[in-house]
Amino acid sequence: MDEFSLIGRYFAGLCEADDSIALGIGDDCAQLRVPPGQDLVVSIDTLVEGTHFLPGSDPGRLASRLLGAAVSDLAAMGAEPAWFTLALTLPEADEGWVAGFASQLGRSARDFGIRLVGGDTTRGPLTLTVQVHGWVPAGRGLHRRGAAAGDLVCVTGTLGDSRGGLECQLHPEKGVDAALMERFFAPQPRLDCGRRIAPYASACIDISDGLLADLGHVLEASGVGARIERRQLPLSPALLAFCGEQQARDWALCGGEDFELCFTVPAAHWPKLQQALAGCGVPVTRIGEILPADAGLQLLDAGAPCALPGTGYNHFVSAGGGADKE
Repeated sequence: MDEFSLIGRYFAGLCEADDSIALGIGDDCAQLRVPPGQDLVVSIDTLVEGTHFLPGSDPGRLASRLLGAAVSDLAAMGAEPAWFTLALTLPEADEGWVAGFASQLGRSARDFGIRLVGGDTTRGPLTLTVQVHGWVPAGRGLHRRGAAAGDLVCVTGTLGDSRGGLECQLHPEKGVDAALMERFFAPQPRLDCGRRIAPYASACIDISDGLLADLGHVLEASGVGARIERRQLPLSPALLAFCGEQQARDWALCGGEDFELCFTVPAAHWPKLQQALAGCGVPVTRIGEILPADAGLQLLDAGAPCALPGTGYNHFVSAGGGADKE
């Protein structure tokens, strides 16, 4: 089966036309309409076999992980998802693999309210790339810059679960927890949370490389420092049962790929933010505060200073990616 047959059979049906899509799949470019008074926001993510996932991983699970991780960037901007494009590099035209991938991709796209409008296929080592597009009110949107001394540092959901899911794959002899595996393969971008916190937060980022690494990006962009309380990190019962409290807290700090939101908010806005988050179904936890720049990044354990366990993952510094982490 050639690339055009693959696109026509498995992906053309994923473009659900609406007023924002003047022209979708099937031409040299998609032709899209951004609503009046909105700014376009764009992000791109790539998963590479052996770096981000283990060889032989289920194609449906890869589809949910790929799109969930990419849409999480829109959530971190407080954006409304609109469209995405897809590039597949496949070792061969395996119809069974493509069918499983496309089926789950369609389900995830409908869940996230985002539509496929184009892409590309080629032959080579298994590599999956998706570019997502969304919009925010003109001149607004959440950014990494903007945090100020005295702001609270907060996170959504629980941390470290995806790293636990990776451990289940790397060392199945230790046990396999279905909830942790789900967090690894099916990240849930916090779109509703991002929109709700946007009027109150001063800065925001999604947690892909680990809490310490991604918070570090906020601190650098904002020109500030921070203090984090290790005991306040939100941990799931599944992770605590799987690896114990010490390991769970280390993974919460540095494990990465949780795709939760880490954001800062002025203390005066905290009561209004709690009201805005009522009913969203995702817990938000205060884990620290922003300090002046000369304080750097500090970690406390029950109020006592402790050493930073690491700074998270970097593709060109670390020995390996998601599938290779130890």
